[in-house]
Amino acid sequence: MTGSAGEAPLWRDRRFVLLGCARVVSVLGNGFARVALAFAVLALPGADAGRLSLVVACQALPQLVLILVGGVIADRMSRSRLMVLADVLGAGAYAGLAAMVLTGHAPLVAMCVLAMAAGTATALFAPAMDGLVPLVVPAGRLQQANGLLRMGTNSSLLLGLALSGVTVALVGAGWALALNAASFLLSAALTARLRVAAPPRKRSSGWADLREGWQEFASRQWLWVVVVQYAVVVAALNANLGVLGPLMAEQQLGGARAWSIIVAAQAVGTIAGAGLAARVRVRRPIFVAVLCTFPAAVPLTLLSAGAPVWLIAAAMLGAGVTSDVFGVLWATTIQREIPERALSRVSSYDWFGSLAFAPLGLLVAGPVAAAVGTGQALAGCAALVVLASTAALLSPGGTRPAHRRPSAFRGGTWP
Repeated sequence: MTGSAGEAPLWRDRRFVLLGCARVVSVLGNGFARVALAFAVLALPGADAGRLSLVVACQALPQLVLILVGGVIADRMSRSRLMVLADVLGAGAYAGLAAMVLTGHAPLVAMCVLAMAAGTATALFAPAMDGLVPLVVPAGRLQQANGLLRMGTNSSLLLGLALSGVTVALVGAGWALALNAASFLLSAALTARLRVAAPPRKRSSGWADLREGWQEFASRQWLWVVVVQYAVVVAALNANLGVLGPLMAEQQLGGARAWSIIVAAQAVGTIAGAGLAARVRVRRPIFVAVLCTFPAAVPLTLLSAGAPVWLIAAAMLGAGVTSDVFGVLWATTIQREIPERALSRVSSYDWFGSLAFAPLGLLVAGPVAAAVGTGQALAGCAALVVLASTAALLSPGGTRPAHRRPSAFRGGTWP
């Protein structure tokens, strides 16, 4: 993608390329882990839906509990350095999980501890990454940069997902987890070359920083309305991706390979969605972003009805397109509306709110599926997505940044 008149293309910017390459490598490994972790747990002796729910909930819990800490740290130190530390921690966690699966010695407590370490790495990484992009890319090109980054990472995720089912089937889930660990190390090496200065040393306490971040977050209705919506949506979607989807695939669709096709279709859609979002022209980006949440309910409904794999995959493709239109519009709006000094903390409140119910959703998904059936549990998740998105859409003033004119957004930039 070329830049505007007089501007060099972003792919010629060394720092942007380093950031993009680091993310592509890391996400490639995560593509393996998304499928491998679920089927690694299910393949262990005595494993069941409850055990799978517990392991994935242990991974999600630190993302919720520690995300605010990650935001405070990211606004106090070099964000690129914090990302390196998080990548190293993630590499160690997935290497340990891989070793346990490959050796066949996988105590439940040890798996839960390593899953928590992986979740901690995400809690440290995510706010730093969100706050780093505006330090690397000029303000007028943020939407383009967010779109390009998502196109790269989504393409990488697609490759990882496409290979994961084959890898799990041929050599086992342990090696897929080992590849994820290696990708974290390579990502850390690339990010270490991205020199970003630390902010000026602060005299305030961490608690004061948290309060300041909360004030920035709570004062914007459009921000907290959508975050509350996504607390429900993410819980439903995570229950599907982490527990209910693999269970339905195992019960009715043919196992890991069928599930890989379905989630790979979603990844294809996100590539197209990111490319569309980099160029989209909308007058009300948050309003459009909320509308883009509704299609996520369609594949859940089809899964619950036991539809053919190809039809579920087609629905996941469409949901992937709209999810990344949401993601790019949402990230760009936050990066433009929030002061840079508080960006990682506000981002951490965004993550905290969005992930608030994720561990609960993962933890109860297995038991609920056992009690009422996997299909009924998936139908309930679809209903939650629709209800939460409708509530956000109908919230008075909740889908428009207060001090922006409705027509101020043109061609990916704000005047």
